[in-house]
Amino acid sequence: MNNRRNLVIKRWFDVTMSLWGLVVFAPLLAVVSLIVKFTSKGPVLYISPRVGQFGKLFNLYKFRTMFVNADKEKEGSITVDGDRRITPVGKVLRRTKIDELPSLLNVLKGEMSFVGPRCYYICAYTYRTSCNSF
Repeated sequence: MNNRRNLVIKRWFDVTMSLWGLVVFAPLLAVVSLIVKFTSKGPVLYISPRVGQFGKLFNLYKFRTMFVNADKEKEGSITVDGDRRITPVGKVLRRTKIDELPSLLNVLKGEMSFVGPRCYYICAYTYRTSCNSF
């Protein structure tokens, strides 16, 4: 009973805070969306398939900080200082963590939580679970 109550409180917190964040940051989200759209070709949001709790798949939303298809280049998905795939606006968004604000939608939808483990890239999750099964 106590565990269920804790889960309800946690979910209430997630919904309340994500709604509050989306309302408070709505002007910033709108301005950043326009800046991303007009400074580089491609969509405003980067949608990344992830694995959530109990292995459930979902799409994580972030502002796009790299050029389109940059994650398919030979360099891989790891970024380093001076990575040429990151847009000039993307550098600022990453440094200030503003690129993460659209993930408030994931929290509101119940796909992520403010408190808990990170969601994994699908390939990292597959590797982790296959390693743990030995």
